[in-house]
Amino acid sequence: MIDTQIAPTHLPQTMAPRNPGMALDMDKVMRATANRSAIERRAATLPGRRSLKKDHQAAWLARAITCIDLTTLAGDDTPGRVARLCAKARQPVRADLLEALGLSGLTVGAVCVYHDMIAPAVAALAGSNIPVAAVSTGFPAGLSPFALRVAEITESVKAGAREIDIVISRRKVLTGDWQGLYDEMRTFREACGDAHVKAILATGELGTLQNVARASMVCMMAGADFIKTSTGKESVNATLPVSLVMMRAIRDYHDDTGYRVGYKPAGGISKAKDALVYLSLLKDELGDRWLRPDLFRFGASSLLGDIERQLDHHVTGAYSASWRHALA
Repeated sequence: MIDTQIAPTHLPQTMAPRNPGMALDMDKVMRATANRSAIERRAATLPGRRSLKKDHQAAWLARAITCIDLTTLAGDDTPGRVARLCAKARQPVRADLLEALGLSGLTVGAVCVYHDMIAPAVAALAGSNIPVAAVSTGFPAGLSPFALRVAEITESVKAGAREIDIVISRRKVLTGDWQGLYDEMRTFREACGDAHVKAILATGELGTLQNVARASMVCMMAGADFIKTSTGKESVNATLPVSLVMMRAIRDYHDDTGYRVGYKPAGGISKAKDALVYLSLLKDELGDRWLRPDLFRFGASSLLGDIERQLDHHVTGAYSASWRHALA
């Protein structure tokens, strides 16, 4: 039996109050800086800082499952593929493994799809309380006309998406147009209505860690419920240095306003051991309250398969073939 203090069946169901945003404070934005060498030194130590074994490791991996946005963003997505993915979201780990671990009711955090796949996902998840997240605003480049990007949000909310992953205009960051970024993000937030909004910064295309810090702060000021690293389509996606910068921006914003903003690393996180590193960094930088799906998500398509394989090893003592833990 795994650690019941960490096991997701013991998580409180309360949601963090939404971030209402605030007026753009340019003094605070310009004070957001990043010491690359110090950040990279700190990030380099993270994989070896904690060693989770046996029941403790299994408990943390179970927690990680509850924070996964199970994702399919392919041009050949079909309703059938999405339905199979949603079935996996409802039952992410085999029933016999859950019984051996002493867990029940384990699900992922959300299912993330393109707009056209919202309806099949909503139908497949009916009665589960697993939200559908939709990528929007001209994902992944964010270069379609502004009015169309706003309309896309509106249509996705109407279709049943309860979370919207928007992409920011990278050029506004690269040219220092912080007012323009704030106004854009504020408009997107208003278009989402009751749906939670995750702001994708596409950090691999922002040039510097200082830009990442400032873009994070501006998006939170404009009302983002989450800030997210990447679309998963860039050449560089989630990294530990970027995560450290974004988490510290979240901490500063919480210290100033009292509101908690969520964090979502996405792209390139496919191994259970990597998920444990991100969770340990989150715990160190932001504390236990962020270790819940209302404030933390992994954007991933293959991570769940490796976590289930590690849990199988924990229960049976032997590694199974990866094809036995297919997602769809």
